Amino acid sequence: MTTGSTGGASTMAVLDLDIDDLPAVIEARPTDVAALVLLRVQGRPAGQAVVPLVNGRCDTPRQALLEGADSAFWEALLSSRLDPSRSAPPPAPKAPATVAVCTRDRTEDLRRCVAALLAMPDDGQEILVVDNAPRTEATHDLLAGMPRIRYIREDRPGLDVARNRALQEARTEIVAFTDDDAAPDALWLRTLLRNFDDPLVGAATGPTLPIELETEAQMDFQRFGGFLRGYKRMVLDGATHDPLLGWHAGAGVNMALRRSALSSIGPFDEALDAGTPTQAGGDADMYRRLIAGGWRIVYDPEALNWHRHRRSAEELVRQMWGYEVAGSAVLWKTFAWEGNWGGLVQYLSWFARELALLGYSIRRRPGTPAPAVVLKRIRG
Repeated sequence: MTTGSTGGASTMAVLDLDIDDLPAVIEARPTDVAALVLLRVQGRPAGQAVVPLVNGRCDTPRQALLEGADSAFWEALLSSRLDPSRSAPPPAPKAPATVAVCTRDRTEDLRRCVAALLAMPDDGQEILVVDNAPRTEATHDLLAGMPRIRYIREDRPGLDVARNRALQEARTEIVAFTDDDAAPDALWLRTLLRNFDDPLVGAATGPTLPIELETEAQMDFQRFGGFLRGYKRMVLDGATHDPLLGWHAGAGVNMALRRSALSSIGPFDEALDAGTPTQAGGDADMYRRLIAGGWRIVYDPEALNWHRHRRSAEELVRQMWGYEVAGSAVLWKTFAWEGNWGGLVQYLSWFARELALLGYSIRRRPGTPAPAVVLKRIRG
């Protein structure tokens, strides 16, 4: 994957490379000042590096990648060299799963998403597309006649409403969710499902990388961390992790849930997430309740997903504002409705961190987003 031209503005390439099959030269577009490279080891996602480009080119990619690679990559490379069997791809699942995509009037994004889902190995999985309060019949018409796709129309607006409808309609124990503006990797579903061999795992998540970095807004979102939680496997449970920090597990664009776990803690909170005043937060609230309910969440760094970040500054500011509205809503729900004082403590800690970030941003510290973005987050 590479970025496109933006009329002379600086951009970044996004590349997917295996350390044992590197090109002799990295050639991107003239506007690309650097490349964000997903590094694989024997086909498996292992880490990343940022490679500087000159006129969209790097003549020594192996040296540049090894110099810029993170520690997770080196651990994966060493493990594969010492024990090649550890690099075997994930096996076919013992039982089929359901993949759910909740969408609303974004057919071009959905077209790419469905194409990626249909390109995955066919392990008997069903693909549900929940069309949430559509304004037109475009999504229905797009999917008409597509194999292995079951179309469901849900007229009550709200992302968590659509997610709950998918859980009700699913015929399998495990339901994996992705977004219409995402494109899961070929082995995404198999990788998520291997984590449910542990009967205490209620959810599994994975990293999500940008499809493109063509605009300053997209690069700003990635500077915030995007949807990435690193390249090292994490197991979150009540013994090691504060449920209020359950959002550390990942984002709803890349998650799978055990339906029987939800029977014990309840479905998604339909007062949260897109389509409601809270803007987002349904996934973070679900992770919080899973951990508090005694379940484990596994973040599997090889369950790779790709996402088209918001392209304009206006979209980014609105998105970041929405995330903070949602985070506040979840914490105040925890404090005001459930009587957990930890929600208030986390809220005040967050506010202090945002004020510090604003100071760094005003002083133009490298790697910090624009002050307008931070101010909008604080307003949220």
